[in-house]
Amino acid sequence: MWLAALVVGAACGSGVAQQPGTDFRDAARSRMVDDQLRARDITDARVLDAMRKVPRHVFVPEPQRALAYGDHPLPIGYDQTISQPYIVAFMTQGLKVEPSHRVLEIGTGSGYQAAVLGLLAKEVYTIEIIEPLASRARATLAEQGHKNVHVRHGNGYLGWPEHAPYDRIMVTAAPDEVPPSLVEQLTVGGLMAIPVGTFDQELRIMRRTATGLETLETLPVRFVPMTGKPKPVPAQ
Repeated sequence: MWLAALVVGAACGSGVAQQPGTDFRDAARSRMVDDQLRARDITDARVLDAMRKVPRHVFVPEPQRALAYGDHPLPIGYDQTISQPYIVAFMTQGLKVEPSHRVLEIGTGSGYQAAVLGLLAKEVYTIEIIEPLASRARATLAEQGHKNVHVRHGNGYLGWPEHAPYDRIMVTAAPDEVPPSLVEQLTVGGLMAIPVGTFDQELRIMRRTATGLETLETLPVRFVPMTGKPKPVPAQ
């Protein structure tokens, strides 16, 4: 069982020999792709290429950078984490993002997942409820040249209706149920990747149909809880 908060194996970076003229982090990132992703069930060439290109270490706090290419999540502050590389790749592959797609991401966090999506999609709109994380991710993404990734500080439960509908939606925090507003902002035929549940969580890859949602894939996971759920309006 692969969990978004599970530590499996040693962190990459140790055991990767630095070659003349090669940044050791490039070698660590290449090893991450080959050992953690390609050796499992990540087969989408575009996803593997994006994961190889995005420097994960720049999206984590300085004290964690030596561990950036290990097979585990890492803390990024404010009780939040950057997900395990395998989970990032699994969710991205499940969405089947195409170059013409507009993608909504809920839970920007470090900005790493948005950066990966930005190499695959036409436009990425990403929302983070914790303002300091939104500001940090916006700055990091800009420094890395991701001009098609747009960061907003706000409540992900509400989505980003101004730019809807979206071809794909990725949610990187776990609500207790799929937020209706996100379903409404997903185009019919579009795909959503979302972890659902409280303690026992299930990552679902879902497709919107004319009558609702159908589940295509599932995976047991552990994500941070999604916050900001609107309170029910009392009946008058």
